[in-house]
Amino acid sequence: MPLTLSLHKARREHPDRLAAICGDRRTTFAELGDRVARLAGAWQSMGVRRGDRVAVLSPNTDRFLEAIHAAWWLGAVLTPLNCRWSADELAFALVDSGARVLLVDDAFAALVPALRDKAPELSTVLATADHDALVAQAQPVDDVHAGGDAPAVLFYTGGTTGRSKGVLLSHSGLFCTTLASIVIGERAPGAVCLHALPMFHVGGMAVVLQAMVGQCTQVMLPAFDPAAFFSLIEREQVSEAALVPTMIRRVVDHPEIRTRGLKSLKRLYYGASPIDGTLLERTIECLPDVALTQFYGMTETAGIAVALPAWCHSAESRARGRHLAAGLPTPSMEVRVAGPHGEDLPAGVVGEVWLRGPGVMLGYWNLPEASAEVLHQGWMRTGDGGRIDDEGLLHIVDRLKDMIVTGGENVYSTEVENAILSLPGVAQCAVLGVPDADWGERVHAVLVLQPGAGIDQARVIEHCKGLIAGYKCPRSVEFRTELPMSGAGKLLKYQLRETYWQGQQRRVG
Repeated sequence: MPLTLSLHKARREHPDRLAAICGDRRTTFAELGDRVARLAGAWQSMGVRRGDRVAVLSPNTDRFLEAIHAAWWLGAVLTPLNCRWSADELAFALVDSGARVLLVDDAFAALVPALRDKAPELSTVLATADHDALVAQAQPVDDVHAGGDAPAVLFYTGGTTGRSKGVLLSHSGLFCTTLASIVIGERAPGAVCLHALPMFHVGGMAVVLQAMVGQCTQVMLPAFDPAAFFSLIEREQVSEAALVPTMIRRVVDHPEIRTRGLKSLKRLYYGASPIDGTLLERTIECLPDVALTQFYGMTETAGIAVALPAWCHSAESRARGRHLAAGLPTPSMEVRVAGPHGEDLPAGVVGEVWLRGPGVMLGYWNLPEASAEVLHQGWMRTGDGGRIDDEGLLHIVDRLKDMIVTGGENVYSTEVENAILSLPGVAQCAVLGVPDADWGERVHAVLVLQPGAGIDQARVIEHCKGLIAGYKCPRSVEFRTELPMSGAGKLLKYQLRETYWQGQQRRVG
């Protein structure tokens, strides 16, 4: 199952269909196949061989799409780099991966001297202009048809729990995960898909793979902005898109959400971080004709492991609370909830979520001990606390390390966050445990308010008391103008936690 299979099929079966739209550029599947073969030929002439790492630093563009498939065409390992990283963070990934070639979008040309200095083993750096010239001049080469357990992508994690690690995923793992997610997500063949998620993250790569299997047109949004999002949907008649909750909030908060021509949009996929029930209800209200599907997973499982189908978002399902679940296992993934000794826990009991399937990573790059900590007989220990209900739906209650132990009681921060986010005027919220002389840890909330919201600590605590048990309510509240976020839109809660725990003798893991 080489990941280039979808490109071969598309250019044979629908050569004249648009494969990619990027600004004014339009590329058919026939043209995409030719450009990929030529780019692969150019890289081969530079010495790139099977198994070599090829790094890409780019926003969502058609050139990025070509580079993805050219790497796989040669059997090389694609190494996407986060556009929001500093030169030091980028250099770490380049050195750690041992990348031979780096393709840099023109927007990041200013970083090249520093990257050359910090990653001296990097042999070739190509700008976008070089890319186009190479494609025009190079001779096409044959696809090596790498597949199976051959490594395909080396993702560097966003660092939501600290140091970035390289996650190595295989061709077959990504392919099986893609097919399974298409089945449960009911993705339509030939759809027009909008790339709003960064393609350098596993969620954005999932959109690439699903769109290629479905022989869909991929519309590029280089940087997310609600107005640009609306404009592309209108202009290109986009039928499907994927967003993270922080993007969804910006969309539904936009004053033009009800007046723009979004009738072509039929499906919206979301995931990467938890969505609170209040935001989900607002999304359904603002986009009543759009089918919603949630995906849960992680980079280490090739992205999608569990999905909450559209039917779980119906009024009847919402009344039963199904919409607050992570979802059902995809056809290619097993899910279990395990106790502290790895034993299976009964329905309704909270434990650690373990996942097993072909999408589970080959391992962390150059980190065998870290790999051994989370991989057990094919199972991936996620570090997420969850439970499975009587209908087989998985519910994620928290990251295990985000569970707060206060006065001997376990408090899951997501439950408190959902309560606070139902208070009008709250834009963002993070709840964490901070050291407390009396309670060991106390429940502390960090809030970002919407402009003009007159909310104080007493109002937040009083609101929570009407929704959750008293011991779960925050004992202290802090207000900020912003929260630390990763490039994928995930809250970097560990950075908040370090503010309070630095220099402390931790009482919890």
